[in-house]
Amino acid sequence: MTRGNQRDRDRERAAARKPNAKGSQDGLTPEQRRERDKKALEEKAAKKAQQAAAGGTGTSTDNNNNNNKNKAGGKK
Repeated sequence: MTRGNQRDRDRERAAARKPNAKGSQDGLTPEQRRERDKKALEEKAAKKAQQAAAGGTGTSTDNNNNNNKNKAGGKK
């Protein structure tokens, strides 16, 4: 039972996918990576604060409260 060139093809495909994968092979030191991540988180927090200041958070808890009132059991 031979597999022919299937093994070789699979290796080639895996090698072709590898450069696209994001991981610790980005050439950064751990300290540089922390700085990059810190900056990204700060930008994300600033964007979220800006949305909250504009009044458009996109989430609402009113819908959840209304759903609880309509459940069976209890007085209507």
